Amino acid sequence: MSSGRRKGRQPSPDERRLWAQVTADVEPLVRPRRAPAEGEAVSEPGGAPDAGKERPAAALAVPPPTVTALRKPSAPPLSPLEPRQRRKVARGIRAIDARIDLHGLTQAEAHVRLRGFLTRAQSQGATLVLVITGKGGAGGSPAAEGRGILRRVVPQWLSFPEFRALVVGYEQAHATHGGDGALYVRIRRAGRWGTP
Repeated sequence: MSSGRRKGRQPSPDERRLWAQVTADVEPLVRPRRAPAEGEAVSEPGGAPDAGKERPAAALAVPPPTVTALRKPSAPPLSPLEPRQRRKVARGIRAIDARIDLHGLTQAEAHVRLRGFLTRAQSQGATLVLVITGKGGAGGSPAAEGRGILRRVVPQWLSFPEFRALVVGYEQAHATHGGDGALYVRIRRAGRWGTP
């Protein structure tokens, strides 16, 4: 492999077979002719360039795509609540459709429950939910070490592809709903961006 190419994961045999099927009927594009350099042989119009020279099969083969080329299109960007809607929610004028309290759970438990909760909320037509992560303990104390992890990881999870089909956006809740220990999460309507 030349030093100019990026090194990455090699495609699996299944990915190579799929790529071979996809490219079986593909014909290479004809490159535009360039002006010949001095002393270079010129082929006749309609004739094969470099006639008489055999190209190695490897030069004709189309390389398989990288793993990133096989992925789904990227999700639309996350978008927080509009300021006017946020004020309505904070004042209780706009109702929160559902809420879940994750604090006290392990990361694995919280992840499973959050996924199930958001899926149910979407199927029930909810548009705004409250996810309570907890604030964690007082910083610096040995007893507080490891606490507050959900407050840090839940926003990361909501940005992952598995949640993006369920979530339009999120932001920290108003103090009346838990402040930095909770999140307002906007739910994506079913059927939008890869949801069933």
